[in-house]
Amino acid sequence: MAITGGTNLNSVPAPVKQTLSTNYLDLSTSSNAGWGQQYLPDLMEKEAEVFGPRTISGFLSQVGAEEAMTADQVIWSEQSRLHLSYKADIDADDVITVQCDIDENGFAADGLLTHGVRLNDTVIVAAPTGVFKGLVTAIGTGATAGDITVATYDGTTIPTTGNTADKGTILLVYGSEYAKGTGYNAAGATTTESRGANEPDFKTFTNKPIIMKDYYEVSGSDASRIGWVEVSTEAGNAGYMWYLKAEADTRARFTDYIEMAMLESVRGSNTNAVDTFLGTPIAGNDTLVGTQGLFDAIEDRGHVTTGVTGVNAATDLAEFDAILAEFDKQGAIEEYMMFVNRSTSLAMDDMLAAMNSYGAGGTSYGVFNNSEDMALNLGFSGFRRGSYDFYKSDFRYLNDLATRGGINAVAGSSAIRGVMIPAGTSSVYDQTVGQSMKRPFLHVRYRASQTDDRRMKSWVTGSVGAATTALDAMQLHFLTERCLITQGANNFMLMK
Repeated sequence: MAITGGTNLNSVPAPVKQTLSTNYLDLSTSSNAGWGQQYLPDLMEKEAEVFGPRTISGFLSQVGAEEAMTADQVIWSEQSRLHLSYKADIDADDVITVQCDIDENGFAADGLLTHGVRLNDTVIVAAPTGVFKGLVTAIGTGATAGDITVATYDGTTIPTTGNTADKGTILLVYGSEYAKGTGYNAAGATTTESRGANEPDFKTFTNKPIIMKDYYEVSGSDASRIGWVEVSTEAGNAGYMWYLKAEADTRARFTDYIEMAMLESVRGSNTNAVDTFLGTPIAGNDTLVGTQGLFDAIEDRGHVTTGVTGVNAATDLAEFDAILAEFDKQGAIEEYMMFVNRSTSLAMDDMLAAMNSYGAGGTSYGVFNNSEDMALNLGFSGFRRGSYDFYKSDFRYLNDLATRGGINAVAGSSAIRGVMIPAGTSSVYDQTVGQSMKRPFLHVRYRASQTDDRRMKSWVTGSVGAATTALDAMQLHFLTERCLITQGANNFMLMK
C-alpha cells in the first residue's frame, strides 16, 4: 500500500534550523503575503474609521417636525398681504394700468382679474418719472378693468411710461377721501355696489409624497461565518460578523437618502419619460411624479442670493444688508438659522472678526479678551444685524465630498453655499384637517394609518432567522413614503 501526499501537503519537516514558508500554515494565495510570511504580522482587528461620521442626516430634525397623513397629496393655503399694492404701467396720462393677475408663471395680460382699488381711494404712484399722490376718480370695466384714472392733488400730470415688461410703476393705496353727504361713488349714490367690498385672498400650494425603497441581502452561508475584522456600525454596534456592517451601512445610507430627497427633489412635468416609466397620474393631482424639496421650493417661492461682490460674498455686510431689506419686505421674522458650507462659514468669521479694530492678524477672534493661557476662539456662532439675529451652523451635506460637497466643487455659480431658515412657527389653514394650525415652517408629512406606518418601515424576509420564504438568504427591506412641506417660503433664502 502506498500513501501519497498532496503536492501542496504542509507536513514537510525542515532539514535544518531555518525559517521556511513550509513551517507555517499559509492561507494566502501568494508566497509573499498572509500567514506565509516568515514573521507573524501584528493583526489590527479593528476597522479604521477614517471618514468620521459618514451620515449627513439630522438637518431636518433640527429645523422641522414630522406629521402623519393619509391622503395622496397635501394642500395648504397661506395668507396674502394685507395692503393693496400693485405693479403697473402708465399707458396714458393719469391712467395707470395695474397688473392684477400675478401667479408663479409671472405676469399675464392686464385686467384679467379684479383688483382691490376702488373709487375715492387715495394712492401713491411711484413711477420712473416721479412720485405722485392722488385720488382715484375712475375705474375701467370689462376689457379695461385694470385701468385706473388718478387725479393728483397738486394738479400735475402723471406722464405716460408705456407698457413695460417689468411693470416699472408701483401703485399703493394709503387711504380714501369723500365729499360731505356723498355715498360710495363719485355721483353721490347711497348704494355700495359701485365701490365693492374687498375680500381676503390666499394662495394655495400642494405637494405629494414619494415612495422610497432599498434592501440588503446576505446568503445563509455568509450570515453563519465569522470574520477576523472587527467592524462597527454608525449606530455604535460592533462585532466580527461582516454582514452586520453591510446591513448597517445600507440602513444608514437609506436614512441619508430620505433627507437628501427632501432637500433635492423636484416635481415632474407630466410630459417626460420619467412619468411614463413610473406609471399613470393620480386622479386630481396635477403632478405625476416627484415631490418638491427644500431647495426647489425656495427657488420657486422664496429668494436666492448670489451675493453682492461674488459667488461667495459673505465677506462683507453688504450682502446681509441686502438680505435684511428683502426680509423686511416679507414677514420680518427676526431669527434665522444659517446652515452653510465651510468656505462660507469661514468667510463670515473673517467678516465678523474684521469688525474688531484690535483684531489685526486674527488674534482676537470671537473672545476679544484672549490671553496666552486660553484657547484662541477663531469662530462665531452667530451675530445680530439691525433687528435680526443670525445663528450659524456648518452644514455637513454641503461639505462632504461624497454628497453636495462634490457637486459644489464643479457647479460654479450654481453651487449652493447655504440656506437661511426662519425660526419659529407659521399659522396656515390645512384643508386636510379643516382648520388653522401652527406648524414649523418646515415639516415632513409621511403616510400612516392604523394599518400601516410608512414613516420608516423595515422588515426581514428569507429563511435566515425567522423563516418566511424558501430563499436561502436574509433580505432586509426599507421603505418610506413622505414629502416636505415648506410653508412661508417667501421668508427663506438660498445662498448660491
